Amino acid sequence: MAPVVLVLIIVGTAIVVTVIFVLKSVLAPRKVAGIQDLYKQGKYSAAIKQAKQLLVNEPRNFAVHYLLGLAYLGDGKSELALMELKKINEYGDFSGILKEVDFRKTIAKLYEDFNQPEESLKEYLLLMRLQPDEPEWYYKAGSLFEYRNKTDSAVSHFRKAIDLNPQHTEAHFKLGSIYYRNKLHSEAKTELDLALRYNPENYKANFYIGKILKDKKDFAGALNAFEKAQRDPDLKIKSLLERGICYINVKNWDRAIAELERAVANADSQSQEILFSRYFLAHCFEQRRDIDKAIEQWEQVYAKKPTFKDVGEKLSQYQDLRTDDMMKDYLTAGRDEFVSICQKLTAAMDMSIRDVSDIPNGCQIVAVDTETKWRGAKKIPLMIWFLRVPELVQEAETRAIHEAMKKASVGRGMIVTSSGFSRKAREFSESRPVNLVSKEKLQSMLKTI
Repeated sequence: MAPVVLVLIIVGTAIVVTVIFVLKSVLAPRKVAGIQDLYKQGKYSAAIKQAKQLLVNEPRNFAVHYLLGLAYLGDGKSELALMELKKINEYGDFSGILKEVDFRKTIAKLYEDFNQPEESLKEYLLLMRLQPDEPEWYYKAGSLFEYRNKTDSAVSHFRKAIDLNPQHTEAHFKLGSIYYRNKLHSEAKTELDLALRYNPENYKANFYIGKILKDKKDFAGALNAFEKAQRDPDLKIKSLLERGICYINVKNWDRAIAELERAVANADSQSQEILFSRYFLAHCFEQRRDIDKAIEQWEQVYAKKPTFKDVGEKLSQYQDLRTDDMMKDYLTAGRDEFVSICQKLTAAMDMSIRDVSDIPNGCQIVAVDTETKWRGAKKIPLMIWFLRVPELVQEAETRAIHEAMKKASVGRGMIVTSSGFSRKAREFSESRPVNLVSKEKLQSMLKTI
């Protein structure tokens, strides 16, 4: 009997194992399909729960790991999703519902989201092998090469994307932006125009076209491009700033101020754009002789970043306005009042005024001495340029007054400025009959009137 019992036990065990195997073979796929259905229905929590339960007994069921990763992704748990997909990547088992292209597309995006560009690039390079005719993989790889400052590789991959899809607007834009940064403006403009042709709402392309036109001094065209670029929320402040700079270039201070004030009102208080917007806004106020408002903007910039451009020098330059009302009047007065101040300064030098006229940033007075030491001696006229400019007077201005003196047959000249003079301007005047009066001397003169 013993041998018979032994045989029965063996046969029974085999039958049980076979039944268990058959049940697993039948039930496991059904459980996987059930998890897949839950995922498709958006029931991510239920899918996650069932997937975890199944993996307790089948830890190497990569289809379940994949579905668990997708469910985590749908549930907003991207980090857990990446952990699950990495497990699959270690073994590279792609069968059943686990399709390699879909898997690599998903994990590549996750690597990008978690700032792992090297890993993401590897995935897109593998996708290029799997689908060599898909332009998106070349575009994605090109973007990652660009991020790593490998410009040549980026350009070649963007070119390949365009070869496969000539209407790939983003690839055209990326090429255009690279060409712009490398100062290839003609090539950049061509690519950016194509980007806009295939997607008129590619406002980033408008922004770069505006930059190119601004560099070419086509300010009207640049203003139009930056106007369109404002529709991109990420570019609104930068576009307003650029429009303000365009108006500054054409000396339309009112329009420049309007654009820059909009930029300041909408910018993040900690951004670089607000510093530049305030700085250029101060420049506009300075040019309009509204020095108090200019100082207000410089002080705002200085409070955030004392080393920003020349704001420290500007504040130092105008600090006298707080205590010196005459200098303030000289700098901020309207045209008629300014001319009156200049006439009083001329009279204080014992000069009789013969002619008054406007010049850029100031006024010109031609005068002669009220008295001469010798009776009957010929009075030599003096041409005075009263300037109110924030920057140092350059050699060009000293040459200009010297030429004006020759044309008017005036033997002597003088430049009076609220700032100072460059070294070359001083060197030029040393051998010419042109006297230079800088800020300190002007302050003393103002106290006499």
